[in-house]
Amino acid sequence: MRPASSLRRRLVAALLLAAIASLVFASGAFADFLTPESGGSRNADEIDSLYKLILYVAIVVFVVVEGALFYSLFRFRARKGRVAAQIHGNTRLELSWTIGAALILVVLTVVTFAKLGSIEHPPNGAGGLTLANGVLTASTTEPTPPNGEKVTICVTGRQYIWRYTYGASCQRNAFGLPYSYEEMVVPADTVVVLDIQATDVVHSWWIPKLGGKFDAVPGYRNFTWFSARHAGATYRGQCAELCGRNHPDMIARVRVVTPSAFEAWIAAQKRAIAAANQQVQDLRDQLTRDGVLESS
Repeated sequence: MRPASSLRRRLVAALLLAAIASLVFASGAFADFLTPESGGSRNADEIDSLYKLILYVAIVVFVVVEGALFYSLFRFRARKGRVAAQIHGNTRLELSWTIGAALILVVLTVVTFAKLGSIEHPPNGAGGLTLANGVLTASTTEPTPPNGEKVTICVTGRQYIWRYTYGASCQRNAFGLPYSYEEMVVPADTVVVLDIQATDVVHSWWIPKLGGKFDAVPGYRNFTWFSARHAGATYRGQCAELCGRNHPDMIARVRVVTPSAFEAWIAAQKRAIAAANQQVQDLRDQLTRDGVLESS
């Protein structure tokens, strides 16, 4: 009985190790494990490349410093009958590592500021939606590509849902414009500028694959942009700021469609909103005729 029990335990342990290995070594297990997510937008890719550059330099510095530390601990370890030399320091060595650290910081600073332009300022779209009037909205504070062609969406955070108004900045009267909740629909290969605000408390807009995490603050407007490449893709995120008891339910989705499908969706959304408004008006008229409501 003892050999059978031992064999059973070994079999269970082997199956457990195999299950753990299948999860750890799966193709996507460590995807973006240490770096920001990317692949959905050029903005996210630029953020990811800058992060990786700084990370790789930091790894090299870490390895050199820790290697020197462990070498010193081994090479100059205490031994019986041996007295350590009392010295004030190696001036040349101290100057070398001070100047080297300063040069690394200077290089990283220059590279960071050189790449910030491509993160903050969108390029021209890659043959996506061609806008009849150049832009849907214009503002001196919004990120704008060189050719001026962009789609502006007002992103409004409220407890506990995201509202998206298409073709409007958040300071403009958006009456009559199409809107949606929770899911944003955007055209592929088109610069999409987000004007972000909140109506109650601080929220935070973030779709990791698209880059650009920005807070939605009452009374203020923040801007970010992305240009999604893949029509048919859906990117998911969630409010990244603790905004109340139902914060976990405040999810967000961005669905990417072809430019023609986006124009068709906008037209359908306008019709659906107009039909819903008409139903409300018809109900109000009926209640007024029945004496339930006073006529205005």
